[in-house]
Amino acid sequence: MIRFVDLFAGIGGMRKGFELALTKHNIKSRCVLSSEIDQNSQETYSLNFNETPNGDIRLIEALPEHDVLLAGFPCQAFSYAGKQKGFADTRGTLFFEIERLIAASEHKPKLILLENVRGFTTHDNGRTYATVISKLESLGYGIKSLLLNSSNFNVPQNRIRIYLICSLGGEPILSIESDLGATDSHAFKRKSFQSDLFSTPKKCKCVKDILEPTVEAKYHCSETFCNQLSNVLNDQSYDKLHGVRLIDHRGGNSLHSWDLGIKGECTDDERALMQAIISNRRKKHFGMAQDGKELTHDQISTFWNQLNLGVLLSSLVAKGYLRLINGKYNPTCGNMSFEVFKFLDPESVSITIVTSDAHRLGIVQNGIPRRITPRECARLQGFPDDFILHPIDSWAYRQLGNSVSVPVITAIIENLIDNTHQLFAATPRICS
Repeated sequence: MIRFVDLFAGIGGMRKGFELALTKHNIKSRCVLSSEIDQNSQETYSLNFNETPNGDIRLIEALPEHDVLLAGFPCQAFSYAGKQKGFADTRGTLFFEIERLIAASEHKPKLILLENVRGFTTHDNGRTYATVISKLESLGYGIKSLLLNSSNFNVPQNRIRIYLICSLGGEPILSIESDLGATDSHAFKRKSFQSDLFSTPKKCKCVKDILEPTVEAKYHCSETFCNQLSNVLNDQSYDKLHGVRLIDHRGGNSLHSWDLGIKGECTDDERALMQAIISNRRKKHFGMAQDGKELTHDQISTFWNQLNLGVLLSSLVAKGYLRLINGKYNPTCGNMSFEVFKFLDPESVSITIVTSDAHRLGIVQNGIPRRITPRECARLQGFPDDFILHPIDSWAYRQLGNSVSVPVITAIIENLIDNTHQLFAATPRICS
């Protein structure tokens, strides 16, 4: 019997992946403690696992005896006290709570599996990551760190996360190696196409594979938004929206608020000028700002040398597409005003699902532009269809955006089992 604890449990994505792996290998398991501070996530967890997690981890004094510790801990900035000590201290961070509970345990878990965002490795020039590794090693753990992309595990989502697999007494035996996968959905399609031509085809799920055949009308885009899309597409098929992003501060395969006329219709010249500003403001000779530099009239005239420049700029400021501050023009980004901020390409993978935007991912299916449903969002994270989602859509989207991709956890645990990790090798199997 594998006894495990589930900390920073969310809705139980790590637990689900862990239990699925053990079940495949007929290994019994029992969760002896779970902890999650968010009440709505507790509700979803309870629906699926018939237990309500403990709340604030800081109120847990000790862990029961267990073999495995799972935790998708938040990446917080270190405390001021920690910085003063050159990051030799983890106090003030939530990782400290994991460290505290392990250190206080009379029987340390044999295996720890931690998950975090990719940026955790570079946070504060890598000092956060180095400190966490040092603390785990000081507790007696050998560590293998993996950067893995969910799209490599039959999950149609481009999601890179770091996984720390920690084994008491020595580095765990794993044959999985870090793999960042394709950089984006376009690279994924190119890679899949090349694989089909020159090597044995590798079956990978695409967005089309997780779509529900029919959805409620409440997920359809509004008539107003559809009309705006039709106008900019010149009444061409909505299928032209596959892979299109709706964003105001980038160019490329994008539509913008001025293209759709969200704040007022724009002339062809006004749209062309806005596109020119978006394209040129990122050039190095105007500055190194990540999303582009604010530009003066004279700077804009270097790439829009037409007599109507002043008239167009004034009109765009009046309509609200540009703002003028201290003689410099900058696009007024209205990204949150779009019902959908990205239409997924059904023949590729989704962009990374995040808590703030999961409810505004779109798809064109059967000629109808709509938002993806919570169930489709769950499938993009690899949750099985029998996993019960929060009954309120807004909470379901948020929780799924903050979850792990279940099949990645399953693959890591199965790989440990296949490589005869000491924890699993001597574990009695379920009688068949």
